[in-house]
Amino acid sequence: MLIGYARTSTIDQQAGFESQLEELKAYGCSRTYKEQVSAVATRAQLETAIEMLRAGDKLVVTKLDRLARSVSHMGDILSQIEASGAGLVILSLGSERVDTTTATGKLILNMMVSVAQFEREMMKERQVEGIKRAKAEGKYKGRKPSAMNQAEKVKALVEAGVARVHVMDQLSISKASYYRCLQK
Repeated sequence: MLIGYARTSTIDQQAGFESQLEELKAYGCSRTYKEQVSAVATRAQLETAIEMLRAGDKLVVTKLDRLARSVSHMGDILSQIEASGAGLVILSLGSERVDTTTATGKLILNMMVSVAQFEREMMKERQVEGIKRAKAEGKYKGRKPSAMNQAEKVKALVEAGVARVHVMDQLSISKASYYRCLQK
């Protein structure tokens, strides 16, 4: 059985999401799991898709970045897939389709995952260098401060009688951040 998995980081990426679903359907996936969450968030639908895999099945994704964020993360996912006796198919890895049920497919996947991680790390280095250069030239000011900073928001909500748990939920902050804001 071919089991598809589609993911975008945000709900704003609807066109890309629909495109993935169409590709998976065209490839012949009989069941597709889909979610719109960040790659670093808990991905319940991916976990469910992997749990559904049986010997001989294949998990199908359209692109590598829809599945894993690093070499070690890809290794973990691939180990889970292989433990069930299944394989992984990536429809668009460069100009090729990769199937990890073959030795060549595994080799290509490992090389491409390594290259993708290298590209991300190089991009981060260039970004840091650019920010340093912009700061030195006085062009980088950072994020514009909001009308009310986080500490002021926490204090205002507390003064209004809002419970700690509700303040944390409303502002999406941790317990430690909540107390740090109260100390400012």
